[in-house]
Amino acid sequence: MYRTDRLKAPFFEIGPKSYLFGDDVLSLAKAADAAAQKYDVDIIFTAPVVEIRRIAESTERILVFAPHMDPLRPGRGLADTLPESLVAAGASGVMLNHCEKPLSLNTLAATIARADEVGLMTIVCTDSIAEAKAVAYLNPNVIVAEPTELIGSGKTSDKEYVQASIAAVKSVNPDILVLQGAGIKNGDDVFRIIAAGAEATGSSSGVVKAADRAAMVDEMIAAVRRGWNSRRT
Repeated sequence: MYRTDRLKAPFFEIGPKSYLFGDDVLSLAKAADAAAQKYDVDIIFTAPVVEIRRIAESTERILVFAPHMDPLRPGRGLADTLPESLVAAGASGVMLNHCEKPLSLNTLAATIARADEVGLMTIVCTDSIAEAKAVAYLNPNVIVAEPTELIGSGKTSDKEYVQASIAAVKSVNPDILVLQGAGIKNGDDVFRIIAAGAEATGSSSGVVKAADRAAMVDEMIAAVRRGWNSRRT
């Protein structure tokens, strides 16, 4: 399992959601693993819970995240996702508060605390600059600044939103990494977002709906590296 304390900018998140299952998810994870090694870019791979162990045992460089968990402790809790079970399966972290699995602020705070307790990293989705700043007070590892209306739209955030959302989060806690998501469909989108100042971006439908998923992963991760390097010249 890749070391969780090495997540660094620039990085990328791939979330197949429920578009893929079984061997197709594993194949995508292996493509992501190869691209992470090729371009020296950290990749968070948010896997279906039932695939976490197989993916974690079949890859070396990606960080395998769960798509959700509950803040319960061992004992009662039929059909809930126990934090300790994710650690045992090989997860490095967990995604929380996605627009398809929203949490109240109180539940989010409790779930982040449980993740910290068991050693899981947290990546928390927000859909506005105000929400991103509010969530920053809960001290997750990563905040996704992702306007809900852009998810799956093929449209990306503009440079002003990228810079304003980063500034809002960093004003609370400069150690929190900020991922700019939504609408990423190809390498050009990735390059533009990273070159505009983002520490990270990611894609779901842009990857899983591609004619050649492995080629699209390679294109996007290469663009992360190029966009980051362009800021250093």
